[in-house]
Amino acid sequence: MNETTPIVATEAGSSPGAARIGIGGPVGSGKTALIETLIPVLSERGVSLAVVTNDLVTREDAERLKRSGLIDPMRVSAVEAGACPHTVIREDPTLNIAAADDLEARIPGLDLIIIESGGDNLASTFSLDLVDWWIFVIDVAGGDDIPRKRGPGILQCDLLVINKADLAPHVGVDIDAMRREATEVRAGKPLQFTACRSGDGVEAVADAIAHDVLMIR
Repeated sequence: MNETTPIVATEAGSSPGAARIGIGGPVGSGKTALIETLIPVLSERGVSLAVVTNDLVTREDAERLKRSGLIDPMRVSAVEAGACPHTVIREDPTLNIAAADDLEARIPGLDLIIIESGGDNLASTFSLDLVDWWIFVIDVAGGDDIPRKRGPGILQCDLLVINKADLAPHVGVDIDAMRREATEVRAGKPLQFTACRSGDGVEAVADAIAHDVLMIR
């Protein structure tokens, strides 16, 4: 996020409009799993949230969330991109803006809307017309060279999440080296290792959202 771009949300429950954050990353990196683990953590902190999912030609991620029992299905909306997923989060985000506006109109008092991109490559980035702050998710199983490839998603996101850290010993990844390289290419911008299946690291991601987006101290 540009340093001059303001975060529009204030304290949860007092904002005139819901803050909007994006979650992007390659196919299979764990974007939906991250959302599933964040929902109860944020809800326990009193954050009223809703989710917009993006898929190419299906509503699979939205249906998965609706079936999860973690969130009221009325709080989940789906966008079918019909094209490269980053098109509707970067080049022309109007479908997502409309979906988020609709959720906000239907659900009074929303604090946060999470917009999940369809799985895309390391070039996927969010338009700041759509979100106030965004996360990029990669995973150790994709290879420890991913940070060195310096994709725009890795370099520009507000928080880099490196998921499936528990798999590192099984896929020959040196976690410490991956952390050093990711920290170096991001010039010290925040990153967090997670293992969404066990919940490891998810509280720290929720802390970042609460502190940096919702301004909850």
